[in-house]
Amino acid sequence: MFETTRRRVLQALGAGGTVAAAGCTVQAPSAEAAQEQRDRVEQQSTPTVDRVAADPTDIPEPIDRDEPAEVDVTLRPEEVTAEVEPGVTFDYMTYNGQVPGPMVRVRKGDTVNLTFENLSENALPHNVDFHAAAGPGGGAEATMTAPGETAHLKFEARYPGAYIYHCAVPNMDMHISAGMFGIILVEPEDGLPEVDTELYLGQHELYTDGQPGEGGKHSFDMAAMKNENPTYVVMNGEKYAMTPDVHGSAATVSTDDTARVFFVTGGPNLTSSFHPIGNVWEEFWPQGSLTTEPQTHIQTSPVAPGSTCIATMEFPVPGNFKLVDHALSRVTRRGCLAVVTAEGEKRPDIFDPNPQQGGGETTPA
Repeated sequence: MFETTRRRVLQALGAGGTVAAAGCTVQAPSAEAAQEQRDRVEQQSTPTVDRVAADPTDIPEPIDRDEPAEVDVTLRPEEVTAEVEPGVTFDYMTYNGQVPGPMVRVRKGDTVNLTFENLSENALPHNVDFHAAAGPGGGAEATMTAPGETAHLKFEARYPGAYIYHCAVPNMDMHISAGMFGIILVEPEDGLPEVDTELYLGQHELYTDGQPGEGGKHSFDMAAMKNENPTYVVMNGEKYAMTPDVHGSAATVSTDDTARVFFVTGGPNLTSSFHPIGNVWEEFWPQGSLTTEPQTHIQTSPVAPGSTCIATMEFPVPGNFKLVDHALSRVTRRGCLAVVTAEGEKRPDIFDPNPQQGGGETTPA
């Protein structure tokens, strides 16, 4: 009786008869049904929050144990209203109120005990697909919940690497675009090399019925998403969120520090050409794989929707180092930029912005 009632509720909320097929391969509902779902979010009064941009340094500590353990994780779908940029608001869908969702950190062989709480004040069904979980839909079927429901999922973290998790309801592209994605990191049994700083960044697109900078409340534009024509392309949910003029730099480091960056492209459509301006990725693990040798001294590398990378960078000189999508109109026009600030002594032998004339060899033009 309960299951029958539950399915009727989910159908009424737009999940239709495809609940059992939830996951990356599910067919989306009609455009009309999708728009009805989004309208439901925008017509319901959602909490207004100061920010959805995740703190890039809010990362669980590296694993410091030699044996597998059980790790309890709670994810809460939260539908909230926040500013994309000053004067422009949007109804986001998030995990735990932030974009990207909280980073989950476990060790190979650990058991993840997930509690999935779809808040009663939400308008829509939600779930989660872990690319690190070996099972149907990555857990999407098991966690499909209507507002007010709680589900539980248990899985073993069998392969090391950084993997995306994301909402996988039939309207998954709209839910992911609105903010429902994150990273689960499965450390190798021997752990990761020590670094000075770790950062967590996620890129995705927002499709709205307004133009960048056009003030007021922006609604979701389903046609723009279908045509892959975003209004904003952002890191951590907001335009230029992790820069000194908005929420502050993604991190402040010292020269000669090493930073490890965990980066995820939620998409749902655009591949990021991930690049550190004025720097290179000293080591780069494509697809977040930790069982392959890293590439070295990489300038720009693609990170496709539904994937991740792990990269390290060093800071031989002080200054602001910009992390961007090198599809540069996304930076200059649509907001895709984060900044890491390095502080320390200048090193004119390495980089001199005001060199004295003369005294060097002449190189032919």
